[in-house]
Amino acid sequence: MNPMTNVKNVLKLSERELTGNSKSSWHDQYKDSAWIFVGGLPYDLTEGDVICVFSQYGEIVNINLVRDKDTGRSKGFAFICYEDQRSTILAVDNLNSIKILGRTIRVDHCEQYRAPNADMSKIDEVTAAIRTEGCAPALLPQPVPEVPVKTEKEHKEKKKKHKEKKSKKKKKKRSKSNSDSSDSD
Repeated sequence: MNPMTNVKNVLKLSERELTGNSKSSWHDQYKDSAWIFVGGLPYDLTEGDVICVFSQYGEIVNINLVRDKDTGRSKGFAFICYEDQRSTILAVDNLNSIKILGRTIRVDHCEQYRAPNADMSKIDEVTAAIRTEGCAPALLPQPVPEVPVKTEKEHKEKKKKHKEKKSKKKKKKRSKSNSDSSDSD
């Protein structure tokens, strides 16, 4: 399929979701993957350049800018892994079809990305762990903070203090207005 057709299809899906015609997000099928595909990149961009553009939507933990084995030159596409899967949704929705150095890029989810086969002895520990365990570990459930519950007695006391405060203000206003009116006489 033509890359521009893919860009238009992703834009149509996002538009359909915004109008509310769908019950769930089309992004939901990619909830288990924090990888995105980026195509149409200018050939002279480096990994650092790509990270600068895509890190605005989340912490990037891995990038694979695909290069030609013989020349080492970029092939114009990359795979990016975010720390949090929710960042992939932001990147796909906001960076798909933008122009970088005159080239329209396409950004889409990767359901099952596999890192290229490489000699694991030449790879650092972090990269090896990401390749074996996957990217973007599941989030741990956050503890719900305890909300202090006021007793009825505390509630009544607070209400009583509030009423007393109000009545003091009213008395001050009355006394002030009475003194003002007596001064004007």
